[in-house]
Amino acid sequence: MTRQITVAGLQLAFTDDMKTDIAAVADLVREAARQGGQVILPPELFQGHYFCKDQQEDFFAKAYPVEEHPAVLEMQKLARDLKVYIPTSIYERDGHHYYNSLAMIDDEGAIMGVYRKSHIPDGPGYQEKFYFRPGNTGFKVWKTRHGVVGVGICWDQWYPECARAMMLMGAEVLMYPTAIGSEPHDAELDTSALWQRAQIGHAVSNVVPVVAANRIGDECGQHFYGHSFVASHRGEMVSELGDGETGVVIGTFDLDLIQKHRYAFGFFRDRRPDLYGRLTQDI
Repeated sequence: MTRQITVAGLQLAFTDDMKTDIAAVADLVREAARQGGQVILPPELFQGHYFCKDQQEDFFAKAYPVEEHPAVLEMQKLARDLKVYIPTSIYERDGHHYYNSLAMIDDEGAIMGVYRKSHIPDGPGYQEKFYFRPGNTGFKVWKTRHGVVGVGICWDQWYPECARAMMLMGAEVLMYPTAIGSEPHDAELDTSALWQRAQIGHAVSNVVPVVAANRIGDECGQHFYGHSFVASHRGEMVSELGDGETGVVIGTFDLDLIQKHRYAFGFFRDRRPDLYGRLTQDI
């Protein structure tokens, strides 16, 4: 009997009312579970609008300790009721420190652990360094009943080092909650295809399925383009949503078969860590 996993990602727009937005995500989690989803990924910071476009002190009030966060509490109940895993992206407050974090919630509703976003962007429309400290947890993977899941957060998804580190830690699926869209400094720049290709590259070079969940809609002049997807370990698009579509992307994978393919490609057999010291040095 082979090991199979069904993974799902959610795509939707947000109202900037936390209670309403958490409820909308909960509805899509239920839909994903009805479709067979076992590990269900909502988008990044799904409790309202993406607030990092500008620097405003009032937005620090959006953060909560992990165990008290309304989204975590609701997803814990939902995970327990549906018997699914929900990687839950939140704005975390830890004393005087603030992080862009993810609580991995298991199918009994317990928090398996917390990952804090490692790579923090800082540019027009994405001024996250004002709000978040760089994560101090290191990369994380979690052993579920269905397979080992690694989760990075948004800007992490552009870094091959992040994907490879999670693979070396035993990940069998990579997941990335995201908030990405238009670039305010350049109305002609559309990164949606680049965004997909970067992550599909992780799928191919690590022989691993990838799930990406993005938001949609216009928020204070910033357009979020969706294009959430599930890609196979060969980089094939298994499930995809377009710009403006609300719904679920989903895929089922035979992890034992993928493991055989990974061994056959030899990417991990032929690694040369003795030559990679330059990767740990500053530019």
